[in-house]
Amino acid sequence: MTDERYLKRTIVKETVPSRFLPEQVRNLRIFLPPGYNELLSYPVVYCQDGEDFFNFGRVATTATKLILDEGLEPFIIVGVDVDKKIRTDEYTPDGSRYDGYIRFFGEELVPFIEERYSARQDPQHRVLAGDSLGGSVSLHLALAYPHLFTRVMSLSGAYYGVSQNIISAQGDLSWLNVYMIVGLQEDAYETDRGMFDFVALNRNAKALLEHKQATVAYQEKDGKHQWGFWQKELDQALSYFIDVE
Repeated sequence: MTDERYLKRTIVKETVPSRFLPEQVRNLRIFLPPGYNELLSYPVVYCQDGEDFFNFGRVATTATKLILDEGLEPFIIVGVDVDKKIRTDEYTPDGSRYDGYIRFFGEELVPFIEERYSARQDPQHRVLAGDSLGGSVSLHLALAYPHLFTRVMSLSGAYYGVSQNIISAQGDLSWLNVYMIVGLQEDAYETDRGMFDFVALNRNAKALLEHKQATVAYQEKDGKHQWGFWQKELDQALSYFIDVE
């Protein structure tokens, strides 16, 4: 039976105006931790596929448990919604909407959150999180805005060739800390770009990142390319980046 304390949580819906997105707005859902106090300041986890992180990943419930039961420092979660029909165009570096999405995230979303909420305004207290293409676009955001983001949570990241080429072209990445997990049953997953071995993609991305001196926490576990796998891994992934009080 679910502890009632986990269900008493605050999730706020917001709409961000944008000069870079064709529709000129983007919807958010924002988890405020138990005891949220505007006089304090909090780390922030920014999630791609915001609706999925909250509905299928149950990230707000997991965060509440970690804060109440495991003593993790309270933190804010910002879920950034995406229209699945244009998701690939926004999340892949060769997508038609990618440049606008990256600029929206770094230049509009972060200032919007930090003006309205008690968010810590330094890179080590901002975490980018995503699954599949959301994981790879999170890494690309950190590479595009290293003064904003140095921490990336990648759940079965879709590190296609274009992404691996971008990593290969980087200089020193010793400032970057990436948490990566992939499921061993993801070795033949059908995407809108064809069949891919996500285990191989992630092994390659890990090797490229480590070659550039990035810190990589990497795991392979039994699991498929779906939220049933990622949901169970969120507590460990969040605990990697959020300190115990």
